[in-house]
Amino acid sequence: MNSSKLLMVFAFSMLFFSCKPIYKCGEAKPEKKLFLPKMVLTVINERDSLCSTLTLRENTISNLNVIIDNQNNNIKKLEKQYNDLTNDNLSQSEQFSAALKQKSDELKLKSNELSDKEKLLVEREKALYDMKKVVAQQDSITKRLNDILRKALLSFKSDELSVEVKNGKVYVSMSDKLLFKSGSAAIETKGLEAIKVLADVLEKNGDIDILVEGHTDNIPIKTAIYSDNWDLSVARATSIVRILTNDYKITPTRLTASGKGEFSPRTSNATPEGRAGNRRTEIILSPKLDEIMKLLKVN
Repeated sequence: MNSSKLLMVFAFSMLFFSCKPIYKCGEAKPEKKLFLPKMVLTVINERDSLCSTLTLRENTISNLNVIIDNQNNNIKKLEKQYNDLTNDNLSQSEQFSAALKQKSDELKLKSNELSDKEKLLVEREKALYDMKKVVAQQDSITKRLNDILRKALLSFKSDELSVEVKNGKVYVSMSDKLLFKSGSAAIETKGLEAIKVLADVLEKNGDIDILVEGHTDNIPIKTAIYSDNWDLSVARATSIVRILTNDYKITPTRLTASGKGEFSPRTSNATPEGRAGNRRTEIILSPKLDEIMKLLKVN
């Protein structure tokens, strides 16, 4: 489960990211906050850092080239002095040779330093390229999963179930009327049918992590079983997780059950329609981030 937690997030949300491209290297960072998983934000920050490093390295190279030109001019001047002193005594000639060797050694040292910096820059550029490639692959998985689920769940009404991509993850939102009776965590027959369709897709896509998240409206509840909406939302999420693991053998390490009660509404609770929209269970699907985590660890 440690691997899953590390992967989920790029907030998931790494990814990707409402199917919208991230700003390019060198462009101004968007003023609007990016709702991305923490790991993905780490990737973007690393990308930006590498871009800044590239600019710094280019400036360093330019400065070193100026130094080299100056050193070459110095050498030419020293060579002229050497030619002028060839008829002077041997001691002067030896002193000049020593000075010329010193300058040559200094130039060689600076050249080696420049070569090392260029090598480091090439390595970092390759790491950034590899990371972009993995991110694009994760985005492709998300899009493909979204298309598959939309086709598989076509038989359900839009007020019962919806599928959308947000922040690089696929959200399958099932309404309260499809899944549960009021104040209950027992899943209704039609809800079981929807879960079966979803389970068939998930069973064939083992590279997807699954977060089941329960939500309620803001009408208080207190029963012999559930003390409040938070309690109810967690129980509903757990009911779905148990069906996926017990009935359809979805690997438990892929699953997380959570409840947000009334505290993450999708719309206003001021109207019956708004409250109905907030009574939902969201099944949030995100690609595993193993490859990105490996690249982050290596680099």
